[in-house]
Amino acid sequence: MISRISGLFAAIAFAATLAVSPLTVSAQAADAASAAPAAETVAAPAPAAEAAPAKPAENPYGLKALVMHGHAVDQAVLVVLALMSMGSWYILFVRLWDTHKLGKEAKDVRASFFKKASIAEGVKSLNETGAFRYIAQAAVEASEHHEGALTENIDHSSWVTMNIERAVSEVNSRLQSGLGFLATVGSTSPFIGLFGTVWGILQALTAIGVAGQASIDKVAGPVGAALIMTAIGLAVAVPAVLGYNWLVNRNKAVMAQVRAFSADLHGVLMGNRAVKR
Repeated sequence: MISRISGLFAAIAFAATLAVSPLTVSAQAADAASAAPAAETVAAPAPAAEAAPAKPAENPYGLKALVMHGHAVDQAVLVVLALMSMGSWYILFVRLWDTHKLGKEAKDVRASFFKKASIAEGVKSLNETGAFRYIAQAAVEASEHHEGALTENIDHSSWVTMNIERAVSEVNSRLQSGLGFLATVGSTSPFIGLFGTVWGILQALTAIGVAGQASIDKVAGPVGAALIMTAIGLAVAVPAVLGYNWLVNRNKAVMAQVRAFSADLHGVLMGNRAVKR
């Protein structure tokens, strides 16, 4: 009897164990499933920070590299071309202003000078530092002071004409001052740039000979400097030539007005009109 009761309790205990075991296994599986995403979240690598934009590489064969690290001959050629360019632009702007001012003065003279009551009043109405005032004063002084042992052999009209033409020539010389420099720059700067080109090619050939092979890194630098010199020489020459031609044409137009004024003034002075001071 006792043995039967003991076997019954053992069977009940075994059944209870089987009932509890599936619940435990399922709970452990649920815990493992919930823990897996967390582990994946922790284990996932953080996104990399956005890379900063890379700076553009400097051109090792450009103008900046030539100025900073070029040969002494290349830098000397650049300095010469820069001075020629600055001188050309300075002369161009100054002479353009002079011709503009003289042309404006010519319009004012045509409108008012010969309407004055006397030449003396007309001279006083002119700009004190202007070219027309200088010509008028030279003409009046020559008309009033035709004297001396040597000038007695020259008639009055020829004497006044000579002085007027001398004054006009001086005005023309002032306007043409600097044009010779423009012509020199326009004709020589391409050859100066070509000298830099020849020097660059010579450096390239020397580098090839020393290295024993014609690699691109041995040729690119000197040849690049040579091409830059050619371009700069042309950039200096073209404005100088154009400016020279432009100024020559403007000078011709302005000096035609100056000579017309001089001829009219000579006619008035030869008309025996009194010059009052």
